[in-house]
Amino acid sequence: QQSARTLSGVRTLSGTRTLLGVQTLSGTRTLSSGGAGAAGWYSSLSDSPPVHLCEQCLVSLQQVSGLPWWLNIVMSTLAVRTLITLPLAAYQMVIVAKVEALQAEISELVKRLQLEVSVRARERGWTEKQSRFQFQKNLRRIISQLYIRDNCHPFKASLLVWVQLPLWISLSLALRKLSLDKPGLQSELATGGALWFPDLTLPDSTWILPICLGLTNLLIVEMFSLQRVNPSRFQRIVTNSIRMLTVLMVPIAATVPSSMALYWVTSSLVGFGHNLLLRSLLLHRLLRLPAQRSDSPYRDLLAAFFTKYFLVGAH
Repeated sequence: QQSARTLSGVRTLSGTRTLLGVQTLSGTRTLSSGGAGAAGWYSSLSDSPPVHLCEQCLVSLQQVSGLPWWLNIVMSTLAVRTLITLPLAAYQMVIVAKVEALQAEISELVKRLQLEVSVRARERGWTEKQSRFQFQKNLRRIISQLYIRDNCHPFKASLLVWVQLPLWISLSLALRKLSLDKPGLQSELATGGALWFPDLTLPDSTWILPICLGLTNLLIVEMFSLQRVNPSRFQRIVTNSIRMLTVLMVPIAATVPSSMALYWVTSSLVGFGHNLLLRSLLLHRLLRLPAQRSDSPYRDLLAAFFTKYFLVGAH
């Protein structure tokens, strides 16, 4: 009875703030002379402070380093992904590991709470609906208290997305403006390319950059899909949706300036490398994460990839 009282007496959380005013990009449309609404939307976004900040950083880094523009874009992308998104990805892993570690304790508390609610229901004559309401209310309180105790609220695991997506959009729009809307820099970018894309203000007519983007992103998607042994129906739908979006990005990348396509490819390649790095045993030990099920994560990943896409296909 004492433990039951403790469970039902967990204090509620107060003062929890929600993230307000965050705008998401959806329904991107092609700008045209008749699309006044889309033009106004794009103009306000491209003139936003984050985009101007990205422009200034890119131009300043190029002026200080003296690097050609294509290499400046590559190095800037590497720096941003390594200094900003990589630590956030590692932090996300720590939060997810803590949440997973709580599942056993939560399962035990659920059993005890069910017993407590059934006892209270008989004592107070609760209906089934009232009992279910009391159970769910107290379960939410208990789980919230556990998240506070271990400092691992699941929302913190989404911090990477809330930083990476706006950053990706801001840098993309900054490069587009520098390539098309800045006459003083347009000439530099027009001669700042390399190899098959000498002009960074024009789309890649060879489609090499767009295809590289699609293949790299598909590799990342498949690498994550291999982590799920028995994915749910919802997880399969999400994975297939991301696959379709990845394929859709290929023709889109073939219509934007090569500076943007180069940034997208570099960002995806660096992200792929970071995902491999985050699987290393050494990093898991440094972050004090639970031991992995395998001592050879890279070999197992490669074996799973060949088994799924080559051996199975051969049969």
